[in-house]
Amino acid sequence: MDGIIILIGLVILAIPLAIIALLVGQSNLKARVDKLERTVQLLRAAVPAQPLADRMAPARNAALSSAIVPEPAVPEIILPSPAEVQVLDPLQMAATDAPDQNRPLVMRADRFGALLNWLRDNWVYAVSALSLALAGVFFVQYGMEKGLLPPGLRVLAAMGFGAALISGAEWLRRRHGDGTDSTTAYLPSVFAGAGLVSIFAAVLAARQMYGLIGPETAFAGHLLTAVLAVGLGWFYGPLLVAVGLLGAAVAPFIVAGGSAPTAWLYGYYGLIAGVGLAVDAVRRWAWVSVLALVLGYGGGVLMYLGGAGVPGWVGLALGLAILAVVVPLLSLIPRHEGPFVLQTLLSHDKTGWPQFPVRLAAGAALASTLALMALADRPPAEAMLAMGALTLLALAYVLWADRAEGLADLAALPAVGFVGALMMQGLAYMPVYWDFVGQSIASRPPETSAPMTVTILLAMAVAMSAAAALRSFRGGDLKVPFGLAAVLVAPVSAAVLELLWAPAPVVGVYPWALQIMGLAAAMVALALRFAGLDGTERRRVAYATLSALSLIALALFLVSTHTALTLALALLALAAAGLDRRFKLPEMGWFIQAAVAVLGYRLLADPGLDWAMGAPLGPVVLAFGGVIAALLAALWQLPEGRILPKGVLESAAAGFAAILANVLISRWLLPDSADASDNFASHWGFALNAMPWLVLMLMQLYRVQFGGALQRLRQAIAVVAGGLAALPLAIAVVPYNPLFSTFQVDKAGLVKGPWILDSLLLAYGVPGLILVLAAWRLPGLHRLVKIGFAGTGTALVALYAGLEIRRFWQGDWLGAPGVAQGELYTYTLALMLLGAGLLYQAIARRSVTLRRAAMAVIGLTIAKVFLLDAAGLTGLTRVISFLGLGLSLAGLAWLNRWAGEALAKR
Repeated sequence: MDGIIILIGLVILAIPLAIIALLVGQSNLKARVDKLERTVQLLRAAVPAQPLADRMAPARNAALSSAIVPEPAVPEIILPSPAEVQVLDPLQMAATDAPDQNRPLVMRADRFGALLNWLRDNWVYAVSALSLALAGVFFVQYGMEKGLLPPGLRVLAAMGFGAALISGAEWLRRRHGDGTDSTTAYLPSVFAGAGLVSIFAAVLAARQMYGLIGPETAFAGHLLTAVLAVGLGWFYGPLLVAVGLLGAAVAPFIVAGGSAPTAWLYGYYGLIAGVGLAVDAVRRWAWVSVLALVLGYGGGVLMYLGGAGVPGWVGLALGLAILAVVVPLLSLIPRHEGPFVLQTLLSHDKTGWPQFPVRLAAGAALASTLALMALADRPPAEAMLAMGALTLLALAYVLWADRAEGLADLAALPAVGFVGALMMQGLAYMPVYWDFVGQSIASRPPETSAPMTVTILLAMAVAMSAAAALRSFRGGDLKVPFGLAAVLVAPVSAAVLELLWAPAPVVGVYPWALQIMGLAAAMVALALRFAGLDGTERRRVAYATLSALSLIALALFLVSTHTALTLALALLALAAAGLDRRFKLPEMGWFIQAAVAVLGYRLLADPGLDWAMGAPLGPVVLAFGGVIAALLAALWQLPEGRILPKGVLESAAAGFAAILANVLISRWLLPDSADASDNFASHWGFALNAMPWLVLMLMQLYRVQFGGALQRLRQAIAVVAGGLAALPLAIAVVPYNPLFSTFQVDKAGLVKGPWILDSLLLAYGVPGLILVLAAWRLPGLHRLVKIGFAGTGTALVALYAGLEIRRFWQGDWLGAPGVAQGELYTYTLALMLLGAGLLYQAIARRSVTLRRAAMAVIGLTIAKVFLLDAAGLTGLTRVISFLGLGLSLAGLAWLNRWAGEALAKR
């Protein structure tokens, strides 16, 4: 009874085929008549119409001439090809216009619109294909649910159903065609695609649902089905390929029967991608290749998320990237012509886009790189497997595809992905990183060897650098980019490992430094090799030398003390300048600038100023003095034309000198005593710390007058140094001014030293005199800058003079309450002398500005006398005071009038 039910099911499934065959037979005659009518119309259009006079011309010529005139030749009629008569199928537009594959976008707007229109008009074919494909799949499931037939016969029945569909499709195609001009258009593709899906599902069921065959046999069955699909795809339209690919991709989810995905399904989806790529390799349907890769990667992701395992996903990611290179051109050795994608993007010329196979390979390389990078958070063994896959992919693009100019840039993707995965693991504390740091020397048992994790990772990076170096040795237009890659991948990986992984506590300082030095030696060997190949062209030599110097600096950072490391970095900067002078390597300027930045970090931050304030004086002076001397020597070594490196060296040397002066002053102000902080946090302590920056500012302003490319840089440095000087000076003038000292016991508020030559002179007098002299003698200053310097300097000198007067009357504590009467007289006398002096200078210099300033001071003196001094005077003292004031003012008035007349006569 069960067998009869199965046979009835097969008959029912075959009924649509019989009905379609009858309909085809009846409509065949109409199709042939329509085709004949179109041919006649084309023949009429191809025969040129001739006027009557032209057709009679041969007879007229024969009557006028006795010569035998040859019979005119029958004009040749060129019939249009079937492709010209045929209405183009939107799914075949890519095949009829092969150059369109090389456009930036395969699915253009017009093609997308045509596809939507086709789907609107022919949706029944898609539904038919889906129904027939599901019929075979559900037939197997029905047999399982009802227990009909043994499992083996169920699988064979599904295969037989698929074979019947493919046979019927082939009969229709051979007898009536599959083109848009036939009444059977798309039907052969519908039946054949559904048949392929049924066979794919049958093999999957044999493996997944029933366990009848092993993974090897299942893969072989799928391979044979794929070969059949490729063969059919070469003769059918693209609809067959689309139906077959989509159906095969969905089949594992339909016949899974609740079972979890297994690793062999990765190979299944790789096979699906290979089928689509193989069909496209012959028929040139570009979108089919894209669809095939999307299904391959998408199915792999779903299998991975379903728990099929990491190794298979890694293998699929590698395999799809390789298939995208090999299959489209049907060549085991890549021969992709240029340009490559990065070249087009950098040239900003989007008209010369790379050919479609190049873009397809680039997309696959990007997808595989991202997929492998995403495995960085997996357990250590699986994450290391992904890192190895990235290395293999980079090596493949560099060495295996070395003759494919269009793929020259693809190795950069897995190389950057490798470095990016290293950074992700270190920054996000992923399992590989935790497993590594958990085996530190302090944590693991005694006599236990260190883990090889960083050594293996560094070896992978070295392999990529070595491959790039071999590619660079061959020369060509890309020798410099590959040479740059050779000196970047491994050193950058080592730097990332050091900065983010800190291998020294795990493997030991000296073993890790030895690995770095070994890599530096390899870079030196590269530099020597490049020097032998390049002659006078030194770019690759410069890159390798920079890399070697950087690695040596990194190794020194690991094993050296604070002072030794700082001096070693300074000597490396000097060596870079010497290399530039000897071999004309302007790229050394990059290393010099980086070295100066690192030296600044060393001297200011790590170990920084805290170390400089507490360490013995000898190492501090040696570190700062040695760096300054090395930078000045490097400045002298650099050849002409190195504008930016020279500016950086000059500014750094001056800045470090100012910092050294600050350190020495601070150490002098802060001896090992109980009141050391009082010396530092005082009016003279802040002012002394401002002095080096003040000198640096004036030095840079002096060098601005020389002009050149560094003029703007020097101006910027002067502004920064001026700000660093202004801040402590402002603190010394306002909050730490001894005039505002509230309590006599506040030692920081007391004036120190003998009168005149005391701490007030250091805090206000010296900076004020420097600014006044700068405004007077420094050439090239802007007028507003001169006024600012002169005004600020004069104010500081006046503050110094006023505070010295108060100290004469009050003693060391200037914050004492009240003002003595003699102190007021002294201020008045000082102002009178100042006004007289300014008036004298106005006459001597014939300066209207100084004359006005003198009169302003005199006016201020008068206001002070009447508003302040007079309030405390009585009796004869008041009389004598005002008498002296009146006589003095009379003399100054006469002097001012005489000065005005003298200036008017000038």
